[in-house]
Amino acid sequence: MDLQRIIDKRDWAAKYMIDEITHIIKTFEKRGPGSKGELQACEYMADVLKNDCGCDSAEVESFKENPGSFFGWIYFTITFVLLAIALFFVFPLASVVLIVAGLIIVFLQFGLYKKFIDKAFKEETGHNVTAVKKPTGEVKRRLVFNGHPDAAWEWPVNYALGGVGFESHAIICGVGAVFYIVVSIIYLANHGLMGLLVNGNASTGDWFVKCALWGLIFVPFEFGLYFMWNKKRIVDGANDNLTGCYMGIAVLKALKDEGIELENTELAVVLTGSEEAGLRGAKAWSEAHKNDWHDVPTFFFSYDTIHDPKYLMVNYRDLNGTVKADKDVSDLFYEAAKELDVHILKGMVPPLGGATDNAAFSQAGFRSTGITGLNHKLEDYYHTRRDTYDNMNEKGLADCFAVSVKALEMFDNGAKQ
Repeated sequence: MDLQRIIDKRDWAAKYMIDEITHIIKTFEKRGPGSKGELQACEYMADVLKNDCGCDSAEVESFKENPGSFFGWIYFTITFVLLAIALFFVFPLASVVLIVAGLIIVFLQFGLYKKFIDKAFKEETGHNVTAVKKPTGEVKRRLVFNGHPDAAWEWPVNYALGGVGFESHAIICGVGAVFYIVVSIIYLANHGLMGLLVNGNASTGDWFVKCALWGLIFVPFEFGLYFMWNKKRIVDGANDNLTGCYMGIAVLKALKDEGIELENTELAVVLTGSEEAGLRGAKAWSEAHKNDWHDVPTFFFSYDTIHDPKYLMVNYRDLNGTVKADKDVSDLFYEAAKELDVHILKGMVPPLGGATDNAAFSQAGFRSTGITGLNHKLEDYYHTRRDTYDNMNEKGLADCFAVSVKALEMFDNGAKQ
């Protein structure tokens, strides 16, 4: 199948996406994870997929989640760290135990997106969309376009200071916690564990204690992490991630408008909610559909924050660099960009960079990759009130659309299978 005339619609596609994204933001409620606004957006886009894009089915599916838990680690970890700093001066062993416990919580909950403390937070209902466009003949392959409809809680430090300030704050807090672990362990090693269990007090004359007193400089930073997120402000999420949702929708809309039917390639758009709560929608979708779509080669393109064309990237690793994406799926998108002479990067979602929904699909055994269009060093619009419908990039959207269509054409013609 030759899809050049769809590729040539890239400028139309960018304008279509911006118009639709603007409509959703202006029309519906804020789309926090597990919110009414998230549901409204899912229902609207399911309707668009069914009525405007020619999908044979478009179902809204619900799942249970505890969205507050994703940043809820802060209340556990930072409280443990602050208590540990205070307790060092009377019981260094407790200091070590508390900090280690706090770091385990943040590593599992925020580093690996595990459901470690979820049950400590209020349960909500999130929503996903699964839409399918069948081919005219036998299904021999399947391409899935994915994005997440929810929007993030604002990160006040990123809004005020940008990504350098945000990441520096987090790093300083981590250094502070490790500093007190090291000082506590050195103290224990020099005074004997049994003596501490009996006597419990550290001498103020020890240099270890003097170090700990100097370490109090970390306390304001640790306390400030309580305000890493603003629970009362949900950003508009135009780029992150209605752009990801509409990339697949625009492809299917263009195909329908041009009257193009694929013979053996089934197309699907999967919109997974509550990504900002730790990939909860993608995890729920993967569990609900764990026995589906293994009949033929099935590739997932998971889009997240398609904005700046100079940062259009295929992420070969995801989830803070811990999850490997499918190489063939990743290479397909990369090679499609090269065929069109569109600027493309090979990279990964780095530590402190978070994740795309690709991570959940890959962990569940689906063949998937993550496509992003942002600087992983964090722009000032990322998770802030600047992520608005009037701060979108037409060329970034147009380039990603063109590459997506080219990748579909190559896949339809048998590439990477």
